[in-house]
Amino acid sequence: MMRRNRFNQALTAMILAGAAFMSQFAFAQDSSKTSGDSKIRNIDGVAAVVNTGYVTRKEIDDRIAALQKQGTKLPDAVTLRKTILERLIIEKIQLQNAEQEGVVVTNKELEKIIADIAAKNKLSLAELKVKIAATGSSYERYREMLRDDVIISRYREREVEGKIKISDAEIDNFITDRNRAVASGGKQTRSTPAAKGEPEEIDVAQIFIPADVNAGAGAQAEAKKKAETLLREARGDVDFLQLGAMAAKENPKIKFQELGYRTPDRLPQLFYEAVRNTGGGQVAGAVVKSPAGYHVLKVLDRRALVAGAPEPQQASTQETLATPQNIMVTQTLSRHILLRSRAGLTDQDAERRLAGYRDQVRAKTADFGELAKNYSEDGSAANGGNLGWMGPGDLVPEFDQAMNRLQIGEVSNPVKSEFGWHLIQVLERREAQLTVEKQRQFARAAIRERKFEQAYQDWLRELRDTATVKIINTDDPAASPR
Repeated sequence: MMRRNRFNQALTAMILAGAAFMSQFAFAQDSSKTSGDSKIRNIDGVAAVVNTGYVTRKEIDDRIAALQKQGTKLPDAVTLRKTILERLIIEKIQLQNAEQEGVVVTNKELEKIIADIAAKNKLSLAELKVKIAATGSSYERYREMLRDDVIISRYREREVEGKIKISDAEIDNFITDRNRAVASGGKQTRSTPAAKGEPEEIDVAQIFIPADVNAGAGAQAEAKKKAETLLREARGDVDFLQLGAMAAKENPKIKFQELGYRTPDRLPQLFYEAVRNTGGGQVAGAVVKSPAGYHVLKVLDRRALVAGAPEPQQASTQETLATPQNIMVTQTLSRHILLRSRAGLTDQDAERRLAGYRDQVRAKTADFGELAKNYSEDGSAANGGNLGWMGPGDLVPEFDQAMNRLQIGEVSNPVKSEFGWHLIQVLERREAQLTVEKQRQFARAAIRERKFEQAYQDWLRELRDTATVKIINTDDPAASPR
């Protein structure tokens, strides 16, 4: 359940989190057609026309109200409304495109998903309906909201996954690089640099601070200031990706990633122009501004696209590096208790509950496996939270890092990841040798993870750029006099 970068995980997470209590994510659907702005303005206060549909000001109001109930720190009212409107526009475009592509969720499928939600929350269907009504939403509206969520999830999975191409050569290079790191005792090694005019590959990492093109001047300035601060820090003696991880911990909207080795034509043009003359191990001279926000870039390495033949005395080493079986990895057998992020459960409540379970286990007044069976909110609960043997990269970074710090038998403090809050216990460790097939699977997954974020952002920008959108009224709430 904790493996990375699958859109169907998002769907599973939604189901297990009890999406019944998240009516704030409803998508108002209305296929009414209008002939002009004067008619559009009178339909529940339209904020924007999106292709043949529209986003209402009431939808914006509902999203803001939901965020306020969650106690989320929010920007100024004008910036917030523009940000929420842009999100709704993107969602609307995805739903429209999914419909055109024939992505559907049948009533039978929807009933099964709702039944799973009710069962996971230990509710009957009748009790679930009562809970939904208590949120101020009708059951029918909830059903359509959930249907839209599933459709978007399936559409994204099909479209984005299809755009990520991984060649056998990339997998071979990944395995060779990993073997080289093992052979050198984990020390970083420099690749063969390209001669002047020779084709090369560049390994670039980025820290991305989002600032939507429609965000107000204040939000833009704040994002730029943060990016410039990170750029200054990155020039010091720090690990760039760790710096990104720390920034993302402070602000989950900030993203960081290593793009992996790419030829210049496969890098975003803005990125390549910024790092064209930047050497390996160096940070780009300035923050890069894109329509999506600000990017802090570092060139991790540059290498010749076609490396020269190895010297004779290196032949045996090269043969070793090309043999996948030579990689040994530490595998960990662990179990966890997961409390998924959801409406009605604050971070403080989740952390407090898990700390209570931790104290019981440490005091030997409760068994970890029994607590997991009773309280964990994922598919491992039936097995006492057991996740099986996991190797490096098999789990999300926050979980992986916390797990690796634990001794055998030790129980962690509460740990937060994209899935929610975890309590982790390590049961056993072993050294294992990867088979050829397993290693190639691992390499493919790692490369896909590197490429995913860029492919996803590119896809969203493409959707937005090709849609016909007319902003009508962003600032006024639906209840304002016209």
